[in-house]
Amino acid sequence: MDEQWVESVIAHLAAIGRTEQNGSNRLAFSEADMEARAYFKGLMAEAGLTVREDAFGNIIGRMEGTDPTLPAVATGSHIDTVPNGGHFDGVAGCVASLLAVKRIRERGPVRHPLELIVFQMEESGRFSQACFGSKAMVGKADIEAGRRATDKSGMTLPEAMAAHGYDYAKLAEAKRGKNEIACFLELHIEQSPTLEEKNLPVGIVTAIAAPLRTHVIIEGKASHSGGTAMNNRRDALVSAAEMILAVRKVGNAFARREIVATVGNVTVSPGAMNVVPGKAELWIDLRGTNRAVMDQAQEALRKAAEAIEAAYETPVTFTRVSEDVPVIMTPKIIALLTEVARDLDIPCMPIVSGAGHDTANMAGIADVGMIFIRCKDGLSHNPGEFAAIGDIMAGTEVLAEALLRLAV
Repeated sequence: MDEQWVESVIAHLAAIGRTEQNGSNRLAFSEADMEARAYFKGLMAEAGLTVREDAFGNIIGRMEGTDPTLPAVATGSHIDTVPNGGHFDGVAGCVASLLAVKRIRERGPVRHPLELIVFQMEESGRFSQACFGSKAMVGKADIEAGRRATDKSGMTLPEAMAAHGYDYAKLAEAKRGKNEIACFLELHIEQSPTLEEKNLPVGIVTAIAAPLRTHVIIEGKASHSGGTAMNNRRDALVSAAEMILAVRKVGNAFARREIVATVGNVTVSPGAMNVVPGKAELWIDLRGTNRAVMDQAQEALRKAAEAIEAAYETPVTFTRVSEDVPVIMTPKIIALLTEVARDLDIPCMPIVSGAGHDTANMAGIADVGMIFIRCKDGLSHNPGEFAAIGDIMAGTEVLAEALLRLAV
């Protein structure tokens, strides 16, 4: 019965903002996002939770405990998506959290209040600001960056919020104190193939890697492609290609130390077939779980940029544009989740998250833990994203029992 309910909720959400490629398109504060959030608020109310939204639109469903002086035991995830994303990213966690809270409520009273949080704007696909809802909740949101953020149409985040009755000027009111939430647990698809390769349904997250992002500008000299001899070129794109290979080389060199490095975007000017490129820009995403190692890898990239500049006579500007701190999950929560999985005879393994999650921000005000579930081919942010119902239910069993042990 529970399996059918889970599948029906996931299918209902998948139908909201469905794309021609059978993906999901529910960008933050879009009409589809608002429709999905209204639907999920209805499910939370049906489950007997008291439902409210904070100033940024994070949905909070609460079940009171028998001791009103105790902080809440919280769980949740997100239901907004990247453009043409999948049906399980975030959604699996929200549905699992709701089922877990329903089960606990049906079992009987617990001492701690229980909260289910559906974060707003976890994805950066519309306004280039990731996990903004959870950042607002812990007081870490960059208010000025959010105020300036625009989507592809030029609409600002405050304007998009206002279109649905939210006031960006009240963002600070979303902040919650350290004494309000005792712990936060999130279930999420892995978004990587490790669990599938190990043939395991569940992983217990030990750490969440953080991104260090760099903007690289390479200045060459635009000139006629036919009239400029090969030995007289200052081709910015050739230097960019060397930089891309350097990023891959550094990523491989540091791979055993849990570093990955990616060039995810390149622009070339003037962008004409018959002009030697005069300028190239690259954006590098470097991720790891140890900040000191990340800094070492970043320094290796900087030295590579200097060598490329010297070899090709193309000045390189290497600017760090954002950096987050890796987050280690709370040891006692890791131990609890591992114990619960063992008690339930659900095979699991410790695992590191290479992707960012709202849990990383919640660590600023509460103990935290994450449960990963296997996803097919490790694929995510893609219409082909898939998690089997058996794995979702296995993760839900661990989540529900862990929440119960924390709340009683």
